[in-house]
Amino acid sequence: MSKRNTQQAKTAARERLRVEREKQAKKAKAKRQGIVIGSIVGVLAIAGGVGYFAVQAMKPSHWEKALDAKSSGVVAPAHTTGTDGTTVVIGKDSAKKTLKLYEDSRCPVCAAFEQTVGSTVHKDVEDGKFKIQYIGATFIDGDGSGKIGSNGEGSKNALSALGAALNVSQDAFLDYKTALYSKKYHPEETKDEFKSDDYLIKVANSVDALKGDKAFQKDVRNGTYDNWAMKMSKTFDSNKDDVSGTPSLVMDGKKLVGSDGQNAPMTVAEFNTAIDKALAG
Repeated sequence: MSKRNTQQAKTAARERLRVEREKQAKKAKAKRQGIVIGSIVGVLAIAGGVGYFAVQAMKPSHWEKALDAKSSGVVAPAHTTGTDGTTVVIGKDSAKKTLKLYEDSRCPVCAAFEQTVGSTVHKDVEDGKFKIQYIGATFIDGDGSGKIGSNGEGSKNALSALGAALNVSQDAFLDYKTALYSKKYHPEETKDEFKSDDYLIKVANSVDALKGDKAFQKDVRNGTYDNWAMKMSKTFDSNKDDVSGTPSLVMDGKKLVGSDGQNAPMTVAEFNTAIDKALAG
């Protein structure tokens, strides 16, 4: 092979090597750009996801919207009076005094009170001894974080269902309240059974006045009285009787207490003693 041919071969080889290196460099650059772009997209996707969930978390819940609903958007049950229908008084017009009864549907102590003393209260009302004014609370659904429903929804949902029962009749309301607090149907405080419309309807079917009532069931499923329930809950929160827990009984601005001098009377004997003193006062 001549020197010329040898030199041409070397030049051609160097050119092929240069071209191949340029190809590899372009591939490496493209790969690096792809990684960078992919990383940016990934970061943006994560940021977007975090942003989405942050926005969702900041949105008011159904119950918060219900609480903030204007009066024009509140459907009050029959047999109610006052602003947004939050005054619920049951009893004979001839009864001179009214017993305020503060309760939370999920409250285990309220359940114990109703199971022990509830029938006595109802009989006294039927006999015209006094009226009762019911004030429903929903504080058990909260866990102190300030977020409505952060510990469940059962108190609110049950209160709404009680509104649906009250719309049927006062007797239906009282009997349904009794059923919700009964040993058979009242769940442990940690079990939020009352958040289920199906469960609330199941309990209602044990009440003669509500059994198979399609209108009542529709109101429960549609949340007809959700706004009303939250307005009622707000009435509890802003009460002027210095009541912060349930059950609480108040007559003429004074709390009815049991033998411990602090808490609501939890036996029939204690209740009778306390109510007789309040009626005489």
